[in-house]
Amino acid sequence: MSPMLEVTGLQAAYGRARVLFGVDVTVEAGTLMCVMGRNGVGKTTLLNSIMGVLAPTAGKIVFDGEDVTRLPTYERVRRGMGYVPQGHETFPQLTVAENLRVTLEASRHKDRAAIDEALEVFPRLTEMLGRKAGFLSGGQQQQLAIARALVTRPRMLILDEPTEGIQPSIVAEIEAAIERLNKEKGLAVLLVEQYLELVLRLADGFVIIEGGAVRRAGTAEDLRDADVKRLLAV
Repeated sequence: MSPMLEVTGLQAAYGRARVLFGVDVTVEAGTLMCVMGRNGVGKTTLLNSIMGVLAPTAGKIVFDGEDVTRLPTYERVRRGMGYVPQGHETFPQLTVAENLRVTLEASRHKDRAAIDEALEVFPRLTEMLGRKAGFLSGGQQQQLAIARALVTRPRMLILDEPTEGIQPSIVAEIEAAIERLNKEKGLAVLLVEQYLELVLRLADGFVIIEGGAVRRAGTAEDLRDADVKRLLAV
């Protein structure tokens, strides 16, 4: 397998406040890599830097063999990065169908079949196509946010705590969808997730960030190590 994403020596800051201090992360094609760590250690900053939402101060980001470090976010999306940030991001005043259509119109391929493919992953949304996104539950909004990313037909899906604050039944559906996309369809996934049991079930590998740097990395089985659990303890 060849790397889908290689992040090397990544540093990032908000003004004078440095957050990341030389982070390295590799996501092999077709695998699921999980980024873990306590709140405030820089996990979201890492994803925002990978997507170009935040310009890194140093380091290199290579996607499918191409240096994308200085590319704008929309160019990274066109190259196959699908990003679902925290907060169930949708257009609340638009219906579910309109949310999906707007995303399709901005995509590089504009193939309407991509909407049907996304709805196949989250069939619950099919019943809600005429409902405004702002009236969906938090879990339904998260499903829509992921579906919007899938409409772009990404080659790698980047998810920032997709199960946070969501009712257990929807968490199970989201977990099943991520597993299907990764294991059956071969979609590479970079996942920020705090729920250890979910990571044990889904991940091929992990990195733990502490103090803005990678403190531990390994396979999912290594997550059972006592030192790993200490790094994740609140």
